[in-house]
Amino acid sequence: MMTIEEIIKAYQVINPDCPCQIQAWQFGIMPDELAQLVVTGQKTATASAYDAYLIHDEPLPSVTNNPYSVVLNSQNEPVCIIKTTKVTILPFKEVSADHAYKEGDGDRSLAYWCQIHWKVFSQWLAADGAAFTEDSLVVCEEFEVVYYPKKI
Repeated sequence: MMTIEEIIKAYQVINPDCPCQIQAWQFGIMPDELAQLVVTGQKTATASAYDAYLIHDEPLPSVTNNPYSVVLNSQNEPVCIIKTTKVTILPFKEVSADHAYKEGDGDRSLAYWCQIHWKVFSQWLAADGAAFTEDSLVVCEEFEVVYYPKKI
């Protein structure tokens, strides 16, 4: 299995413009299953609670400021590198069926997306002492896989 540094160096051979420092993270719930959906092309989007970025003082995803990320599995091992192509911040109640479909999990419906994300965002923010409502902002991110090593 490659390390985070090794996957970044391997990608830099193909794309020398890729920065040396890339954020690495795993999908919050079901990291293995969701990473697999990414590499198969079924998952091309994700979403997160905007307030969590503020609470944890983390940078928002960006299409211009280092748009690359290393997707990790549940063992914190790199699976692939993605590039953010679009970021939209909007209230939870305004997330579209199109975005829910692009997230690729469950039955890909908006109803499923709302049910799962309401539960997860509410729990995570409650753990940080914050509330989640229909008007709470959500960061909707679209991405593409730019590097998937054949053997990792």
